[in-house]
Amino acid sequence: MDVGGGDGTMAAAIAKAFPQIRCSVLELPHVVDAAPADCGVQFIAGDMMEFIPPADVLLLKWILHNWSDEDCVRILKRCKEVVSTREPKGKVVIIEVVVGSQSKQMLEAQFVSDLCMMLLTTGEERDRDKWQRIFQDAGFTQYKISPVLGFRSLIELYP
Repeated sequence: MDVGGGDGTMAAAIAKAFPQIRCSVLELPHVVDAAPADCGVQFIAGDMMEFIPPADVLLLKWILHNWSDEDCVRILKRCKEVVSTREPKGKVVIIEVVVGSQSKQMLEAQFVSDLCMMLLTTGEERDRDKWQRIFQDAGFTQYKISPVLGFRSLIELYP
């Protein structure tokens, strides 16, 4: 389940690469109404602040930096409830910036991204310690951060 997955580009790429996996996108109703009908994923209209459907894996790609720490905890608590009810227990995959885990060149790219974000959202980029506090406050006890996507990191949360 790609939470806040927009037009389904990421979910469609995953579905194409792994045809045995059923991929879905949770998005706001007006986004789902405009979504492509034949991209190989199921679109579910909803608000992640109110409801996240059950899934084995939840993907939050470039989502949490738009929200306050309190809202991130709220979203991640919903995610934990959903993946904790699955057997075997699922996980949450997050793709976000983890400040301080990049090379000098990546830090320059991050700086440009930060400037854009400051103008467009009320969220923030977070360092490893701040992410850890958010994960713990949301009830996650295990996580793994891998800085493998340029200035973004792949974060895995386990209930």
